[in-house]
Amino acid sequence: MKLVTYDHGRVGRVEGDEIVRLDVADMRTYFEQGGADDAPERVPLERAQLRAPIIPKKFFHTSGNFREHEDESKRVDWSHEIAPWIVFFQNVDAIVGPDEPVVYPEQLTNELDYELELAVIIGRDAKWFGPDEAMDLVAGYTIFNDITARDIQRNEMRSGVFSFCKAIDTFCPLGPWIVTPDEVGDPHALNMELRVNGERRQASNMSHMTPTVPEVLAHYSALGFSAGDVLSLGTVSGVAGFSEDPASLYLRPGDVIEAEIERIGVLRNPVVSWAEGHPGA
Repeated sequence: MKLVTYDHGRVGRVEGDEIVRLDVADMRTYFEQGGADDAPERVPLERAQLRAPIIPKKFFHTSGNFREHEDESKRVDWSHEIAPWIVFFQNVDAIVGPDEPVVYPEQLTNELDYELELAVIIGRDAKWFGPDEAMDLVAGYTIFNDITARDIQRNEMRSGVFSFCKAIDTFCPLGPWIVTPDEVGDPHALNMELRVNGERRQASNMSHMTPTVPEVLAHYSALGFSAGDVLSLGTVSGVAGFSEDPASLYLRPGDVIEAEIERIGVLRNPVVSWAEGHPGA
């Protein structure tokens, strides 16, 4: 099943080429109460404006799970080690949905990068569990594009902690929907690809993760999960900042990013200038 948030915050499930509205206030409530009944309303999918599928209570941002990403950083002598088992909380106010713009803050950065990631939706409250229990908590998957200002990140990493570089307004594209585990199957078998203006930049497979998805979930269970929380799983190789010529690959206004994960879909977002994103400011 594909679950969507659409138009002015309505929640629904996709059935063929239609959205069946669900009788619930928002997607987080859907998971908190364990589902919802259908409401007497259907709309054509092509006419609906899809929004970010969920605004979670907590967004667990994990990284360092794909060692290929760390390996490519060493090849270009990146300033700091990308250690395993990194976690911080993402700014949920930075979340945008499919086709919504990523606003380029030219006054803050000139090294805007992309990072394709699979994100897990937590289905119920839980803490202190092991890997053997972890997958029972997974209620769905979505795509996360971890937009990152590399120049800000280098400065932040001097302290060993970074989040501002990834949490600026609109830096958290999420979507296009949540796909339930029965349609995804084994998450470790999914192909992943990110394109900028149709050019492939990242291509990998979830099997390249060093820890498994249940191991990551269990590792951070001491923090406590709530129904509807989101946990990202880190990016793969191919980011602009770790290439031989990053300046030629960094994002610019006018670019269109397409983040695709097999069995889930494509999350598309344009990049716009500060002036375009804040008209009249």
